[in-house]
Amino acid sequence: MRYLIMLIGFVVWLGGTALAGEPVAAGPRTITVALDGSGDFTSIQEAVDSAKKGDTVFLKPGAYPQDLTIHSKENIKLIGAGTDKVTLLGHGQMVGVLHVGKWPYGATNIEIKGMTINEHGGHALGIFNGNGITLRDLHVKGMLFGQQVQDVRIEDCVIGGSETTGVQFADSQAVLVGNYIHDNDHGVNVAGKSEVRLERNVITRSLFEAVVVNDRAKAILIRNTLVKNGGGAAFLGNSQSEAFGNVVGLNKVGFLVAQSSQAKTSFNALYNSDGNYMRAGSPNTPAPELKQDSDLIGDPRFVDAEHDDFRLRADSALLNVGQFPFLGALPPVQPSAANRQPK
Repeated sequence: MRYLIMLIGFVVWLGGTALAGEPVAAGPRTITVALDGSGDFTSIQEAVDSAKKGDTVFLKPGAYPQDLTIHSKENIKLIGAGTDKVTLLGHGQMVGVLHVGKWPYGATNIEIKGMTINEHGGHALGIFNGNGITLRDLHVKGMLFGQQVQDVRIEDCVIGGSETTGVQFADSQAVLVGNYIHDNDHGVNVAGKSEVRLERNVITRSLFEAVVVNDRAKAILIRNTLVKNGGGAAFLGNSQSEAFGNVVGLNKVGFLVAQSSQAKTSFNALYNSDGNYMRAGSPNTPAPELKQDSDLIGDPRFVDAEHDDFRLRADSALLNVGQFPFLGALPPVQPSAANRQPK
């Protein structure tokens, strides 16, 4: 019996190691970067270059005077300790601070979250020739630019301070959900043959339009709050767009539509100083015929628009409209218990 047990153990050992030809692969790693030397690396680039499929690169708190390019990588995460704790400052002559993918190399299934990214040379973050890119809980101080990228998701980010455009896509496919995009020349620009969905974003204080859809791009705008901009949304070129459930208010112009574009709209709320519906031209001309029967015109009754609190008051007319519990990006405030009427 003793010899039988020994023989079984020997066979198991052969099957697990010797017959396999190599040791069992290690699981995903967490690679730590710290400026003070307490991590595995002080250089983010070196840490990312060492990462294998499934690994996470974690950035300890600090202001990193470094650039970063992620390319030829698949299924890795770059996670910072928080937007208020980690800042990528950039360094050298590179335009932009963080780049994901580059020609002819791409990057696939990359997740980046929990840090602030400064601008350098007008750009902050660029995505090129990639697929499956997720950006979440970032503070981007400058332009976020994507070209020839697919399956991009930008969620719960703060993006602002660009002297051109906050978020721009060319020939790309992306979804933007729950972002706060502020203080840019244009908020979001969708160009080329891009297909972009914007849902529950607040876009404010753009010098010009909050959203521009141009060329042959396709865009879907659902329940966004586009407020205090030069214009709300412009549908230009040969673009094709749909806009449902948005609040477009306190801008100069609400919807600007070119004759050559296609824009389907319904259940939008508009409240703008120079015109709610305009045809693009030189000059632009009023186009009240673009109003849909389901659209609402009038003060949305924000909690405090002067101080950028764009939640709807409990007495707003924008609650329970069509299939929407409320229009726009932000849930309305609830009446206080003291103001509720007994049943």
